[in-house]
Amino acid sequence: MIDFRYHLVSLISVFLALAVGVILGAGPLQGAIGDQLTDQVATLRDERNTLREELDEAQTEAGEQREFVEAAGQQLVSGSLAGQRVAVVDVDEVSDSTEQGVLDQLEEAGARVVAHESLTAAWTSADDATLRDTVAGGLRDRLDDLEGDDAEGDVITEESTTPELLGAALTVALTDADPTDPSARSAEAETLQGLLEQFGLVDVETAPEAPADAILLLSGGDKGADDAETQDADPATTGIGALTTLAGTAAELAPAVVAGPTTQEGDLVSSVRADDELVDTVTTVSGIEQVTGQIVVPLAVAAQQSGTVDQYGFEEGATVLPPEAGAPGGSDAASGTGEGQGK
Repeated sequence: MIDFRYHLVSLISVFLALAVGVILGAGPLQGAIGDQLTDQVATLRDERNTLREELDEAQTEAGEQREFVEAAGQQLVSGSLAGQRVAVVDVDEVSDSTEQGVLDQLEEAGARVVAHESLTAAWTSADDATLRDTVAGGLRDRLDDLEGDDAEGDVITEESTTPELLGAALTVALTDADPTDPSARSAEAETLQGLLEQFGLVDVETAPEAPADAILLLSGGDKGADDAETQDADPATTGIGALTTLAGTAAELAPAVVAGPTTQEGDLVSSVRADDELVDTVTTVSGIEQVTGQIVVPLAVAAQQSGTVDQYGFEEGATVLPPEAGAPGGSDAASGTGEGQGK
């Protein structure tokens, strides 16, 4: 049993410690602690002011660089697509500011946007797979005789999948010209366009008014539907799989470029670049949320039209800038790396 003297000694020790602390804090240590705290506050204030100045300088420099890029971009882009007709297709949600920036650069390049459409969720959704199969089956006979730009055979065969059939239908709807009047759309193009609208696969923002010379597929960087929706679905015919097939089919029939934001694993641009076959036929542009990427888009379309396929962006292995339209040397001339196509 602990007696009263033990408690007394403990209490005395506590009070002695408090007394010593009060004496030292009010005496010899008072000045040292105060000076130390004052020095720390002054140091933090100086660091804050320095960081604020550095931020202001960085923002000023970034603004000046942006002005330079925009000015240089106008010289690079101006006239690069003069007289060319471009169809723009939003394959998923693209922000208004990004899309307008790309459209402004196409206009600066001298291109005429002859159609602007958006794919609906029915194009990629697992829930609409039966609808797509039905529509594609009905279109097969119409598309049997399609030949690619490389003249190596029919694009559509008996083994063609639903995404290939739908991709071919959209491409023909946007690019097929009347045999008697190259400036007018063919009857087949109008019919296919009507069917795609009728079955809710596309939404029209600007109705096609002339056959396009090239197709621009714009992506906002979506990675596809939720896993819950696609876990029992065929990844090749839904989500990003359906969009990569669209890109490949479109590129077989006409100059086609895929453009999206800085790449993330699983988005459309990175999926095209990861496909060893598509990367040889489909041009991609990343970073279109920035003015630099927007400037590259019309240059990439022009390069694709002249036969140069490459992957443009600032990611490792990508080419920074397309070659001048019609210039010899392809992507090597633009990048100076001699490595050819980036992946």
